[in-house]
Amino acid sequence: MPLHTFFDRAGRMQPIERALLAAVWDDGLQHPWPPSTVELAKNVVNGAFRDPLTSSAARSLFTIHVKGTSENCADLPLDKWFDFTPTTSALSEEDELLRLTLAAACLHAFIQANWTGPDVDVQPLEVISVPPELSQIITEELLNQKSTAELAYGGEPAYHLSKNPIFLRLAKLLFDIPYHHCQTAPWWRLRTWFVHQQVLDEPTAVPPGVLSSVEPLLKNLSSEPDLFGALTLEQGLLEHLLGHDKTAAEYFVRAARATQLEYELTGALGKRTKFQQNDITQLVLLAESRQREDCPPESPDTAESSAKSMPDDSDSAGNDVTIPETLALNDDTLLEQTEFTSSSTATNTSRLNHINPSSQPALHPLDQCILLAMCLNVRNTSPSHGITAEQMSPYVARVISHPRNWSVHTMALLLRSRLESTRTRTVERSTLQLQALVDQMPTADSPTAERLRFVHALPLPSRWEMEHELARRFLSLGVVKSALEIFERLEMWEDVVRCWQSMERRDRGIAIVRDLLEGRKAEADVVLERGKAKSATEQRRRTLDAAREAKLWCLLGDLEPEHAREHYEHAWAVSAETSGRAMRSLGGFHFARAEYPETIACLRRAVAINPLLARSWFILGCAYVRVEDWEGAREGFTRCVTIDDEDGESWNNLASVYLRMGETGKKVEPEDDEAGDGKVEEKVADLTISDESSGSIPFSNKMLAFRALKQGLKFSYENWRMWNNYMVIAMDVGELSEACRALGRVVEERSTKDGAGCVDEEVLERLVDAVTRAPADPAEAVEGGGNNAQPMHNPNEGHGLLRRVTDLFERTILPRVSSPRIFRAWARLLTWQGRWEDALNAYLDGYRCSAAGTMEKGETDVVKWREAVTEVEDIVDVLRNFGPRAESFNWRLQARSIVRTFIGRTKDFEDEPEWSRLIVLQEDVRKEG
Repeated sequence: MPLHTFFDRAGRMQPIERALLAAVWDDGLQHPWPPSTVELAKNVVNGAFRDPLTSSAARSLFTIHVKGTSENCADLPLDKWFDFTPTTSALSEEDELLRLTLAAACLHAFIQANWTGPDVDVQPLEVISVPPELSQIITEELLNQKSTAELAYGGEPAYHLSKNPIFLRLAKLLFDIPYHHCQTAPWWRLRTWFVHQQVLDEPTAVPPGVLSSVEPLLKNLSSEPDLFGALTLEQGLLEHLLGHDKTAAEYFVRAARATQLEYELTGALGKRTKFQQNDITQLVLLAESRQREDCPPESPDTAESSAKSMPDDSDSAGNDVTIPETLALNDDTLLEQTEFTSSSTATNTSRLNHINPSSQPALHPLDQCILLAMCLNVRNTSPSHGITAEQMSPYVARVISHPRNWSVHTMALLLRSRLESTRTRTVERSTLQLQALVDQMPTADSPTAERLRFVHALPLPSRWEMEHELARRFLSLGVVKSALEIFERLEMWEDVVRCWQSMERRDRGIAIVRDLLEGRKAEADVVLERGKAKSATEQRRRTLDAAREAKLWCLLGDLEPEHAREHYEHAWAVSAETSGRAMRSLGGFHFARAEYPETIACLRRAVAINPLLARSWFILGCAYVRVEDWEGAREGFTRCVTIDDEDGESWNNLASVYLRMGETGKKVEPEDDEAGDGKVEEKVADLTISDESSGSIPFSNKMLAFRALKQGLKFSYENWRMWNNYMVIAMDVGELSEACRALGRVVEERSTKDGAGCVDEEVLERLVDAVTRAPADPAEAVEGGGNNAQPMHNPNEGHGLLRRVTDLFERTILPRVSSPRIFRAWARLLTWQGRWEDALNAYLDGYRCSAAGTMEKGETDVVKWREAVTEVEDIVDVLRNFGPRAESFNWRLQARSIVRTFIGRTKDFEDEPEWSRLIVLQEDVRKEG
């Protein structure tokens, strides 16, 4: 679609704004602007940032205007140095366009320096005009130090070794000014925040207007499917970075709809190994892009799947671009990629059934970005089990098969490297591929514009984060020395200390942190090179911003538990009460010592600074539980599951809290509350409900607890404690079918270790009661709205519950465990069904494992013997009552045998009064014979 057809609601500058957003320049652009302004925008689009940023217009805009003496210049924030918004009059359209263009140039220069490479060819002091009287004070080092300090946000420090952070800071300052003519400024502000979040140690909540301000722009993009899809995708990526996975998933699907991307995860016959004889169904992602006017369709045969140069579909000049090297697997068993032997899929009704899985058409790079985003969503919204990697692989393979863009292909290779890192046959390629991706960053093997075009539509990690990931990979493989070298070069001291701790050298870690705080490390080599060895300590202290210093004090507190509180409090003071890390550490310190009021005070400050960390909310909720503040505990655990809805422990604790709240949120006495042992690791609250406590809990709270546990069990399926809690609550709210399922899961998980003790026999008996209280004849068990022809059954009682309870006995309990009560409950259920012979056998099985059936000669326990006498009488009564109803069952012989055997084994008790009862019983069964 030609650029000049873009919506024109506010005037003349929209085509240039669109070109800046789409990163594609059209020489036939219709515009009314001076050639100098147009040339600036064209250079920015083409990735040539030196000319725009060193132009006279940029030098004029980036001139430092500091009021006061030169001595206090370094103490002023950067926004006071420049005059981006004149106070006398509003900015003209051309002035706004100039600021927008230069802000985009600053942002992309920062991304090029720290994400895509190669190194930028312009330095900050070539961009910023410094008055002569300030030339000795304002240095590049000062600019970067102030920028890093000001980029700290939400109590989280910015990475201190990022290159040219002044460019990101200038971009933020320019995009934050009010724009009245440039409609796309909110979109650029969204992009800037996405980059800013990745510079911080931990993501923090963004201002609410960042996402909402682009909604009006979306309405005007309805006729531009690619721009609409790109903006929606970028919204989703920001939500993904903030941990809002469900919201991100909705954005990704909306983006696919906008670009009219057709995709389907299905199966097709194929082979995965070299020696495979039979074809089996393999997962495959079928996908097809819509045909674009400015991008002719490409034959699958022309798109190479190997790492080599190939023409990009969007390169109007027809230049070849080089993609990252794709390493071969070279395994003696696994194929390089799945070989599909069928030209059709398992789903014949699919809209994409016409696509051959082994020869799919090439996708547009934007659609590839959407598929990679969906791949991330598969990881974040699936339970933690093995199928997740299998689901992700087809997404990645679909993108890798047709390289179209340098950055997109880099992201796809990175995701494949992560997926392959846990498999023995692929871990070598995984590590070497990651190393190759790190090594390619500084190279200039592809145009800058090509690398930057889709960078905002990808969750591509920064250069230092990718190196950090490589170091962690080395560490997981046991290559500690190589990992340590990378961590030290990146000055990621927490990881350095972790490496030394893994080598049992905690003292070395303490020495490193103290050297950093006292200025004896990390700057020494640089200072010596500059001939300033005498000022090393002063230089280090000056460049160490408050956020980083606070983090180091927290790290020292972790290493020196005996002085932890002192170090954490000092970190809080150093940061001017802005370090969330300090308050999180101090809160954990108090919690471990059962100082719960102090824990609550600290963590309240921590979550106010950065509310996105679920761990802080979890410990805060636990602290509220200890002091029995159920309203506060509910808030804490609710925030946990809001941030991460797959946190099964938080769902369980939230259910526990609901059961301890009164109707108005007032606390009630808990039943068997958690022991105050001060362990942060105690995650699962005990949830034991007695009849007395149950009566004081509102039914609405019980239902909230039931739903919370049901949600949590989706992600903690093997947590038997949660299943046990779920069973108790389900019984209490009348969801007996779910209670039956929960009891079965507990037995499956615990029978090997606990035997019959894993069965809650009282619950089992109540389940049998719920079935047997209904009429045995199904026709008589008609409930509201039914009739004799079509009876309606409640799934939680009677015939509606019968199948579930029967399966519980036959498939789960009886094959694993046995006890007298279990067999008696089973016998009652069989009796209700009229299965008399099966019921008698069940009663007899129960007797055989009872005290009477297991009593041997020489027993001396009188109490046990008296109990056994009663059991003998009971089983004889059962045989008398039900034996005549069971055809071909010789109940009389069974009764005589039981009494005779028991008397023979227990003759040592002939002097006991109960012995006469046995003699009378024996005579009675003889007469009945």
